[in-house]
Amino acid sequence: MYGEVMTTTTTATHLPLKGPPPCCAGDEAADERSSEGGCCLGRTPLGRPDAERLSVKLKALADPSRLQLLSHLTSRGCGEVCSCDLGADVGLSQPTVSHHLKKLVEAGLLTREQRGRWAHYSVVPGSLDELRDLFDLR
Repeated sequence: MYGEVMTTTTTATHLPLKGPPPCCAGDEAADERSSEGGCCLGRTPLGRPDAERLSVKLKALADPSRLQLLSHLTSRGCGEVCSCDLGADVGLSQPTVSHHLKKLVEAGLLTREQRGRWAHYSVVPGSLDELRDLFDLR
């Protein structure tokens, strides 16, 4: 009926991780299985400080416009890109581009250098390595 709210409650038991998952215990081929889509990735869970640091980057990248801007910057290699050139690339107004680039700088993904009226941006070397490693599911 209209106006009614249905709720479903589920409970899950969370056991502390001790050693490798059961499917990988004592198995030397765990790394090989993980690369073939097996059950074990053999990774150490993130600690709180690492999770917080990575979440800042992930939050910045969660916006499609920011992800698109970063993609345009990374596709141009290690060089700097003027913010004036990015608006046309992604179909956004200059103030909107500047707003999104500021968020990427605050997340530690880009550097910004002011040159006269325009700001030039470049990808921080190594800033994406940790994210790449986190999602390397081979």
